[in-house]
Amino acid sequence: MTTRILPAVGDPDTARALITLIGQLPDAAPLRAVPDSGSLLDTLAALSHASVADLPEVVLVHEAIGPLPALEVVREVALRFPAVGVVLVTADPTAGLYAAAMESGARGLVGVPLSYDELQSRVAAAGQWAHGVRRHLGGEEPAPAGAGGRVVTVSGAKGGVGATLLATQLALAARRGGPADRTVLLLDLDLLCGDVGSYFDVQFRRSVADLAGISDITPQVLAEAVYPHETGVSLLIAPAEGERGEEVTDPAARQLLTAVRARYDLVVVDCGSQMNPATAVAVETADTALLVTTPDVISVRAVNRMVRMWDRLQIRKADNTLTVVNRLGRTSHIQPQLISRITGTRVAREVVPANFRELQEAQDAGRIQDLDHRGPVRRAMWDLAAEIGLAEPTENRTNRRRGKG
Repeated sequence: MTTRILPAVGDPDTARALITLIGQLPDAAPLRAVPDSGSLLDTLAALSHASVADLPEVVLVHEAIGPLPALEVVREVALRFPAVGVVLVTADPTAGLYAAAMESGARGLVGVPLSYDELQSRVAAAGQWAHGVRRHLGGEEPAPAGAGGRVVTVSGAKGGVGATLLATQLALAARRGGPADRTVLLLDLDLLCGDVGSYFDVQFRRSVADLAGISDITPQVLAEAVYPHETGVSLLIAPAEGERGEEVTDPAARQLLTAVRARYDLVVVDCGSQMNPATAVAVETADTALLVTTPDVISVRAVNRMVRMWDRLQIRKADNTLTVVNRLGRTSHIQPQLISRITGTRVAREVVPANFRELQEAQDAGRIQDLDHRGPVRRAMWDLAAEIGLAEPTENRTNRRRGKG
């Protein structure tokens, strides 16, 4: 996924240095710099005539651009071209200026002298945001799975429907049933009462909240917060103290998701059943958003309530959400087809049967990875992973193990 970057810099030497550094960023395409605010607005207006897709994803505005003040330029671009992410370049990156830039509509702040890691992080976050906005506006096709890491969110329509269990099995299926070199992260954004650590019996000193106050999440910083599990799945768990979840704000969540998307091939996010700024960002920017329900009236009403809220807040459209039916039994009166008609969402072909006895021993032992591969629940969840493209179909894996190719 190429990110086009338009520098707006008045000083020619600074412009050349900025373009040189931009050219070193992965999947970045620097455009010819514009020298002042008038040229910037004229250029964007000319590009937007044909289509929103012709606009650059990111505009870098230098603080000394002139003749308009830099914050006025940021505000003007954000108002007139909402599908463009604006990043302010300044020699004085103070907290006050950061707050003023965010209020003006900027998506980030970069300090001078320029740092490669900081510039990459800010540009990637702004570019990802711009791509997401254009998908919602219908001006851009969804990015292919191979363009950077793929993000899959798993949300519960209400508590207790099995979202965390499904998230763990999707991550395990992707790691074991995909390419051997695939890197998989299981991220717990159920910040108030996340249970990913309990499912794997992991107690770790670091959590998502420890990354919230870091302005530049480098690969080294991220590696210190991630727990490398024996299954090959990396775990980034929720804070043990639920009140610390408030530290993970909207900007912190965007920065975190940008960082993990750049480092891992697949990120499975457990969003729990309660919406907060962090989970809203995750669902909005995800490549695939799953909503888990059980086949009963209360849960289906909760699905309807959740997708309507996502639509009102412009987080995600109902037809771009995949509903997964868990604990479907022979006596269930509400069938998947009816859920699809009621909620307006697509329903996964693979449904998960009700069989708590299969799960109890592995859950109580904190070894959810030890579920019997012949069990119907585990098999259904792994088949769902194959349906959404996270793993190979079961028959392919079986044939490969038997040498049938």
